[in-house]
Amino acid sequence: MNSFSEIVEEIKSIVSSEFSGRKVFDKDVADTLGITQMNFATMKKRNKVPFNELLDFCAKRSISINWILYGQSPESLVDATNKFYMVRYFSDINASAGGGSENEYEDVEELEIPEQFVVMLGGEKELKNIEAIHVTGDSMEPTFSYNDIVFVHRGKTDLQRGGIFTIRTEAGLFIKRVQQRIDGKIDIISDNKVYSTQTLNPNEFEVIGRVVSRFGDVD
Repeated sequence: MNSFSEIVEEIKSIVSSEFSGRKVFDKDVADTLGITQMNFATMKKRNKVPFNELLDFCAKRSISINWILYGQSPESLVDATNKFYMVRYFSDINASAGGGSENEYEDVEELEIPEQFVVMLGGEKELKNIEAIHVTGDSMEPTFSYNDIVFVHRGKTDLQRGGIFTIRTEAGLFIKRVQQRIDGKIDIISDNKVYSTQTLNPNEFEVIGRVVSRFGDVD
């Protein structure tokens, strides 16, 4: 997949005609994507691709995101579009990596993902079990950041091997790293060490599913 800098250069080329022939700068790309210059600089430093904003950018301009992400030539766009797949996308559901979900409205949409990304989700046969939601909060930094899109496999709820899961407690919907203890209790762990580990009994929360990826790898 293209790096952050490569994607930015591609966007500059696409929007150059909108800037009266002058050179397009990083701040212009940030404005075009609706990202603050501070967040843009952070993403550039971390090589963190702004997938949400790219999806909107491509949709508004009828551009295949496969082209932006994987550097495919314009001649391949028709073929690439035919190789897109869909997963259920709950755009109004936010799973918090901090203080609980902000809202939970089950308005389902379809999120278009490129063929190359399907492999990361376990293959085409697994897509029926995959749902996409947003991340809020900072307690799972640097694994996840605010407004990341994560992919949850609802068929994977076994906590024995641990991992990152979406869970629901009486406080809301969360994305956390979980680890089963010898005494049967479950440690709810934040990757951001500023936050302390919480320990719950299995009957105190519901496992929604395992987080299998975002637009990028999940440890």
